[in-house]
Amino acid sequence: MTTPFMEVRGVSKHFGGVRAVDHVDCDVNGGEVVGLLGHNGAGKTVLVKLICGVYQPDEGEVFVHGKKVSFTKPRDAQEAGIETIHQTLALADNIDAPSNLFLGRELMTRWGTLDSQRMDHEARQIIARLNPNFTQITRPVRAMSGGQRQTVAIARALYFNARILIMDEPCAALGPSETRMVMDTVRRLKDHGIGIFLISHDMHDVFEVCDRVTVLKNGRVVGTQKVAEVTQDDVLGMIILGKNPAPKVAA
Repeated sequence: MTTPFMEVRGVSKHFGGVRAVDHVDCDVNGGEVVGLLGHNGAGKTVLVKLICGVYQPDEGEVFVHGKKVSFTKPRDAQEAGIETIHQTLALADNIDAPSNLFLGRELMTRWGTLDSQRMDHEARQIIARLNPNFTQITRPVRAMSGGQRQTVAIARALYFNARILIMDEPCAALGPSETRMVMDTVRRLKDHGIGIFLISHDMHDVFEVCDRVTVLKNGRVVGTQKVAEVTQDDVLGMIILGKNPAPKVAA
């Protein structure tokens, strides 16, 4: 048995009398995509914030590469190799891709000035790995397509050695061609051994790239299933009814 890149055991978080996350277990391995599914209010967002250090759990434990961790802020999670790509992307629209990639973590020359040439070179290198067709990286982000903006956000995470990615609705509001671009990028990340938690409401996307799905309802885990062993209707039943599918009977 290999050690998961990240493992969450019995994690809970309550706000007053509301248990937003209630004894949740989930994990992700290297080179694996795990879908985190559930209706709005199921607990996905709070779980993600617990994983990436925005919130601290009231109960439970989190392990990264088999080592117990305790994050008090998002920077702690980043230093452990965990990056979150939020639905809003958190990009600055008025500057280009290299400037966004290194925003707050700029590369400097030995004279203490911005090393713009190196940042441009490094940005081109990593963006080419994700999307070889995306070459016009010096335009302001506001002039880029949704798929290109996602690429910039993902490149920013990977450049700083992320081994675990949390992707929150990466294809929301994207057209079919841009969605395809993002799904192709997810596959490349998977091939490079990155562990990915994918939050999505699009069942087609989930079944296209996920290896397993973990379904949440009312803060609790309904179950975790291998995508190859269930149907979309099975997963919808888990989301809506809160029940695992009946075991398949061999013919």
